[in-house]
Amino acid sequence: MSVKLFAPLKVRELEFRNRIFVSPMCQYSAQDGVVGEWHHPHLGSRAVGGAGLVMVEATGVSPEGRITPHCVGLWNEKQGDALRPIVEFMKNQGARTGIQLAHAGRKGSTEVPWRGGKKISLAHGGWTVVAPSAIAFADDYPMPQALTENEIQKVIADFVASTKLAKKAGFEVVELHMAHGYLMHQFLSPLSNQRNDQYGGSLENRMRLPLLVAVAVRKEWPEKLPLFVRLSATDWVEGGWDLDQSVIFVQELKKIGVDFLDCSSGGAVPYAKIKTGPGYQVPFAEKIKKETGIITGAVGMITEPQQAEEILSQGKADAVLLAREFLRDPYWPRHAAQLLGVEMDWPPQYERAKPRN
Repeated sequence: MSVKLFAPLKVRELEFRNRIFVSPMCQYSAQDGVVGEWHHPHLGSRAVGGAGLVMVEATGVSPEGRITPHCVGLWNEKQGDALRPIVEFMKNQGARTGIQLAHAGRKGSTEVPWRGGKKISLAHGGWTVVAPSAIAFADDYPMPQALTENEIQKVIADFVASTKLAKKAGFEVVELHMAHGYLMHQFLSPLSNQRNDQYGGSLENRMRLPLLVAVAVRKEWPEKLPLFVRLSATDWVEGGWDLDQSVIFVQELKKIGVDFLDCSSGGAVPYAKIKTGPGYQVPFAEKIKKETGIITGAVGMITEPQQAEEILSQGKADAVLLAREFLRDPYWPRHAAQLLGVEMDWPPQYERAKPRN
């Protein structure tokens, strides 16, 4: 019997060796947006570990688009040059390489989590944050300025410029971050978007900027390579962004040429009550896949190989994205293959440790 988890997945002209993807996970270990010594083993070990796709963390398209001063950025050549050898190493290990392009919006100018994650003032190295509307995420977050029409156009241009740099660095997948309460999600959600112009109010208007970004990036990104979007399918709050709106939005993304929907949830507001548990977000991937026909990825507390296999074999999603489980075990795909009776190629340096059936 074939194992779906280890079946190749082809999206456009790019084939992934399996359907186990590494979610973008912020490491808060860059300097001026430039990846450093931490990122080489962090990303490289997941490629050696057998993942089909390794995705670089949320990467700011501008200095003010970062979450913290130590987030990765991709707005200049130096940042792209630092990523290139990591990308080449991961490719040489058989993994496909992706980068998540992001703008933090009102959730920017904050400290790294292990230093409290609170807002950083301008006097202490912070910056002016922007959002659809002048509404702070929480009391201990900076108050944003509402974006003007010209500033909105600059956001679009920044995503395009970062896409060009990603292409030059050798990446094979670009993912647009439209989840977890960051800028694109802030425009989608009526909880954070209270504009009264063409970018706010109706669903059509709230979708406008994210769709414009997707159109501009798809035009710049090579036709043969896939474009992913990570979306929060729901805010988990009455009157907020929800699954029905997500389906409509994804239908529009698919028309534009978005190929893969990475289905997450939450992050728009700090008071949402989220019922978590193993596979709690899988129904979002299942519904979006069923109602739009787009390729979907399931994410969220997927930890066991059999659990991942059941999600895929039952047609609930086309791939699984693991985050914290990959932090615990960079070699999760190899351990999963052994448990599920699948033969995997091993790097020659590690061949002597390969399990023998």
